[in-house]
Parts: sequence; structure tokens; C-alpha cells
Amino acid sequence: MEKKYNISVEATLEVIGGKWKPVILCHLINGKKRTGELKRLIPNITQKMLTQQLRELEHDGIINRRVYNQVPPKVEYELSEYGETLKDVLHRLCLWGENHIRRTYGETEGHLEESVLNQ
Repeated sequence: MEKKYNISVEATLEVIGGKWKPVILCHLINGKKRTGELKRLIPNITQKMLTQQLRELEHDGIINRRVYNQVPPKVEYELSEYGETLKDVLHRLCLWGENHIRRTYGETEGHLEESVLNQ
């Protein structure tokens, strides 16, 4: 049975929605990251959830997973060509979030660990 969406944003949120996927993608905007790097950048995510979200993003063609044949094993993740088409959307989400923090708290200092926009 074919899936039917009520409004197109449902399709977007189906692929990049949730608590962690946009965060992961915002970190990958700046280039390849290893699993350990992502875990350090997103300290509140569990290893299990990080692995699950990366697998789903890879399955949907948003990110590429590259495995290097070496010891110890090395795996890197990066935005795919298709995932690159989300850069403007992700940038705007980050900008909106920074503006929201400023509106709510008056400043980002003390309320924002890292600005993805300044990298």
C-alpha cells in the first residue's frame, strides 16, 4: 500500500524528524565525523540511539557511511549528495534556535554550548 501524506512537511519530518536526527545532521554539515566524535559532540545521546539514528539516516540516503579496512576499525559518516540538499533547511533551523534562545534568555552565552553556524 502506498503511503499518503496529508501535507508535505510530514514527509520531511518522517526522514529528519525527532530529537536526534537534526542534531546529528547539523554536526555533519561541517564534514565527516566518526562515531566517537558524534558521541562526544552529542553527550546526552546513548550509543544505542546514536547507532539507530545513523542507520536510519543511512537507509534513507541522507548520510554515507564509510568503513576503512584497518585495525582498529574506522567508520566515518558524512552527508550524502542527497543529504547536502538539507543544508539550507538545517542552517535555518539552527539560526531559528539561536534567535529563540536570545529571545528567551537575552543571550546565547550560558545557554548554548556550541554554535554550528560559526563553524
